[in-house]
Amino acid sequence: MDLTEKINNDIKQAMLAKDKRKLEALRAIKAALLLIKTGKDTGTSEVPEELELKTLQKLVKQRKESAELFKNQNRSDLYEEEIFQAAIIETYLPAQMSEEEIRGVVEQIIAKTGATTAKDMGKVMGMASKELTGKADNKTVAALVKEILGA
Repeated sequence: MDLTEKINNDIKQAMLAKDKRKLEALRAIKAALLLIKTGKDTGTSEVPEELELKTLQKLVKQRKESAELFKNQNRSDLYEEEIFQAAIIETYLPAQMSEEEIRGVVEQIIAKTGATTAKDMGKVMGMASKELTGKADNKTVAALVKEILGA
């Protein structure tokens, strides 16, 4: 079952359960996927899985950033809603890798590319983001690449 079908089924379940909070998060995912499907990035009606994962990561990142802003403004009601939605969206992402696992993959990529200095970071990040799509946050990957390359 592809992601769109899974989201549609979960929307039906949330509607039957009258779970408005979950329904709102699921509809946000569906809207984002529809935008991709009708956008210029895809030539067909099928959305590549990599693009779906990037979209979900973007949605989670937006929710977490919004939550942080609400927390700083002492708006706990809005903060909790954003965190709840981020948690719902994260359930559709593959399990996140630990920092040690990410470090291992990054070191392999650095060995493959022969990167030695911070100037090679672009090459490494390009390969790493493709390989770790949906499994790791690019912010974490970039920090590890910088650390390993001594930037």
